[in-house]
Amino acid sequence: MKYFYTLAGLLLLLSVLSCNHSSNKKAIRADIIIYGGTSAAVTAAVQAAEMGHRAVIVSPDRHLGGMSSSGLGFTDTGNKEVIGGLARRFYQLIYEHYADSSAWKWQERSEYGNRGQGNPAIEGDKRTMWIFEPHVAEAAFEKMVSHPLIKVYRDEWLDREHGVEKRDGRIVSITTLSGKIFKGKVYIDATYEGDLMAAAGVSYTVGREANSVYGEVWNGVQKGVFHHGHYFKTNISPYWIPGDPSSGLLPRIYPGDPGENGSGDKKVQAYCFRLCLTQHPENKVPITAPEGYDSTQYELLVRVAESQWKEFFAKYDPIPNWKTDVNNHGPFSYDNIGMNWDYPEASYERRKEIIEEHIRYQKGLLYFTATCKRLPEWVRTEMNTWGYAKDEFTDNGNWPYNIYVREARRMIGEYVTTEHDVLSRREVPDPVGMGSYTMDSHNVQRYVTPEGYVQNEGDIGVRVPKPYKIAKGSLMPEREECLNLLVPVCVSSSHIAYGSIRMEPVFMILGQSAATLASLAIEKRKTIYEIPYEELKTELIKYGQILEYQ
Repeated sequence: MKYFYTLAGLLLLLSVLSCNHSSNKKAIRADIIIYGGTSAAVTAAVQAAEMGHRAVIVSPDRHLGGMSSSGLGFTDTGNKEVIGGLARRFYQLIYEHYADSSAWKWQERSEYGNRGQGNPAIEGDKRTMWIFEPHVAEAAFEKMVSHPLIKVYRDEWLDREHGVEKRDGRIVSITTLSGKIFKGKVYIDATYEGDLMAAAGVSYTVGREANSVYGEVWNGVQKGVFHHGHYFKTNISPYWIPGDPSSGLLPRIYPGDPGENGSGDKKVQAYCFRLCLTQHPENKVPITAPEGYDSTQYELLVRVAESQWKEFFAKYDPIPNWKTDVNNHGPFSYDNIGMNWDYPEASYERRKEIIEEHIRYQKGLLYFTATCKRLPEWVRTEMNTWGYAKDEFTDNGNWPYNIYVREARRMIGEYVTTEHDVLSRREVPDPVGMGSYTMDSHNVQRYVTPEGYVQNEGDIGVRVPKPYKIAKGSLMPEREECLNLLVPVCVSSSHIAYGSIRMEPVFMILGQSAATLASLAIEKRKTIYEIPYEELKTELIKYGQILEYQ
């Protein structure tokens, strides 16, 4: 008998065969499956292992640690006294590294000083160090996951369309784009983006809620609110021909209505790369123009230079070995304002485009400040003393591995943390950790004021009166949405509350607490919702978590 196949029929047959092959693949099994390569993913895996459970980290990244190993070495500690458990262990590993004189390759220990962000960088009595080089952080994370019950799979990306299988309200398995299938009893989404959470059908939000949603003050659009120095302090025209709207807007200025104060939107605060630069001649890679460099993208910076240049270099914060953690500072700086709004829900391909645009912008900004003769001579002289650190990110052209996703999706879970919790204006139920950092949002948009000048909007910094508790329910989806998922990074919170929570020590704390709850649920053969809080609290305290602060 002869068989004749149309092209469509052949494709259908191949599809069926492919599906059958995939379904027959042997799944990788563990008690707890952790998706993400962040610092929270590491602490979650370590906690699970220390409680005797097999943990698998499914990491899209090849390098573990997220922003902690990707340039953010000048740690946002807040009140360090509420950083306990595995988070503190990480900073103790950092201390142990730098206690060895061989760690000081480019700089004498005595030359470094002891300045951290609001705290001493090194605390000898407590054997902790809060400031560090990226490669040192990565080595510490690798040491933490070197446990026989932990397995790490790298460069594995969740199939966000078809990779989450659920049954009876539980995740049964997740599949990555490479075809690997991972099966566990409890799953933890430890990504900055919340991709597993979203693919599992859990409710979330993106952007800023209106103040009316949770009765807040500091959420939503905040025109005319300037808490830091990241705004235009003089009247600068946004047009190519100053004062002439018909000449068109300069690059990177939003042409639309910025919204009414207190209103919500779907815009997210700006991202950047936390660069590791150095002035040490033997360890310096020169700054060069990126591919596609366009000097016109920085025209607004020339106008800023007339009045506000000195603050540009103000956040070149020192880390060991004559290096620096470079952060945004000033009205036109390393934050690529308004160019990331679609990132949280974008496809992998679109995210790659956004990341590449941010790289081009930031590399171009460095080159522009080093070469543009329309800028003050001292600016060019200063920038030309800097270069990329040759011994950092050595397999990535000395550029940080991760873009700083300050905020993406945020879950809408069992409990929503708001500014009322962060400002200690209400009692927080069932705490699983503490935060203490300022409610901090970077700028969200750059727009034209009614008077016809350029201005930034969204930069907020509201001090927290004392360390605050973070509720267990902020790590948990609504019960009817998923019974075996915990979310310690894209936690259930409002935009402005997340501005305080979104610090690396807090992510480590919440990763550990999530894994503690997951482990108890496995041991008791119950769902994460059925574990009495007192049992969880006992375990958290046993493993060093700090839940109270006076």
